Amino acid sequence: MVAHAGLPTRYGRFTIYGFEGRGPQEEAVALVRGNLKGTTAPLVRVHSQCLTGDVLTSLRCDCRAQLELSLKEIGRAPSGILLYLPQEGRGIGLMNKLRAYELQDGGMDTVEANEKLGFAADARDYDFSAQILKKLGAMKIRLLSNNPEKVRQLETSGIQVVERVPCQPRVSKTSREYLKTKKRKMGHLLKGV
Repeated sequence: MVAHAGLPTRYGRFTIYGFEGRGPQEEAVALVRGNLKGTTAPLVRVHSQCLTGDVLTSLRCDCRAQLELSLKEIGRAPSGILLYLPQEGRGIGLMNKLRAYELQDGGMDTVEANEKLGFAADARDYDFSAQILKKLGAMKIRLLSNNPEKVRQLETSGIQVVERVPCQPRVSKTSREYLKTKKRKMGHLLKGV
């Protein structure tokens, strides 16, 4: 851990922790709410950075809506953690994500665009996330996610996911095709898409 401080938000008061690992992409922040030591399984969201969605409010994806829903749910829970990781564009980086957007504007879906650029459909790795959760004492978690690969990787890295909690905000007209691709090609657990 590098540093920690109080972080009041509209979803409640959190403590923000900064973490650095060994690799260039191994840094993250953890927003922690409640007493993790007194909870058997805190509610956890492992969220990958999305400049276009989280900050610029793009409707191409559901990232900002998932982030807001997660903060709201963690704010209501007895304890919880939001891990925010620099894994832009499912791990391909911001500039490559913009290249993928350009390909999507030409008719490709998100998976096809990533693969055309020479990347996996999802290049993210969750081992560093698991290391942070262990440092915070969260060995058993309730995971806010629709991504079965995230569950698998966390469990492989020693975190017990006792419950997968759906993280599905309202679907916008603009993001519907994006979500259909996530469900059809990546196995995301999404209802009504």
